Amino acid sequence: MPNACFLRPVFSLLMTIFLTLPSMGQDRINLQIPTAESEVAYIWQTIRDISFFEEHGYQVSLPAGELVEELKEKARAGRLSDSDFERLEGFFKDNVYQPEDYRAGYEKIKAELPRLNDMLQTLAACEYVWGFQLFEQYEVRLTLYGPGGSYDPDAGSIIIYTTPDGRFKSYDNPINTLIHEMVHIGIENSIIRKYKVPHTLKERIVDTIVLLHFGSELPDYRAQEMGESRTDERLTSLAELQHLDQIVEDVLGQD
Repeated sequence: MPNACFLRPVFSLLMTIFLTLPSMGQDRINLQIPTAESEVAYIWQTIRDISFFEEHGYQVSLPAGELVEELKEKARAGRLSDSDFERLEGFFKDNVYQPEDYRAGYEKIKAELPRLNDMLQTLAACEYVWGFQLFEQYEVRLTLYGPGGSYDPDAGSIIIYTTPDGRFKSYDNPINTLIHEMVHIGIENSIIRKYKVPHTLKERIVDTIVLLHFGSELPDYRAQEMGESRTDERLTSLAELQHLDQIVEDVLGQD
């Protein structure tokens, strides 16, 4: 489907395609099953952040057992220690971790990688003046734990939740979550950090960008209902996304 991000001269458009698209290869996503070490580190971080997740209404998956419940209580009280991590690590490696538990989710994501690469091509072609960040390669790692998806905007890495039978949180098709996280990464430095955008507005902007670009390709994608709509009237087309920085600055300046 043609991408009409915004109007510009034909010569500029051709130069954009020539200069930008060749660097965007078709193998830009490194999909990984986690090691026991990386998975337990993610579980630990999730436990440390449990108060944030509960405050914002996230449903968080964690290993079952009395130890994890104890650590959640200590996290809420700010009393976690290095020895708690060592206890968690031993419990997880000895009693929980099985690499094959990630295989079904891995295969589902693998089948969607060509389409996800095409979406990255679309975003690269837009050349937003405020600077949408794209990485030469994204690391996508599966997890059986956490809130459903997280990202590191400085490393271009994404963690996505799955289940041993290959299901995902929020959507049957994981491409919805993955493109959501990639848009998060794209706007984190140039918009979110620069203008100190609050969490609910950040999520609204990401959902808006995904829907404007890929709504017709992702019929199941849904905007989250967090009571935030301040940018809705000013972000209704791809052309308006070119002015996202000014729109966000104006909206936050009204507070």
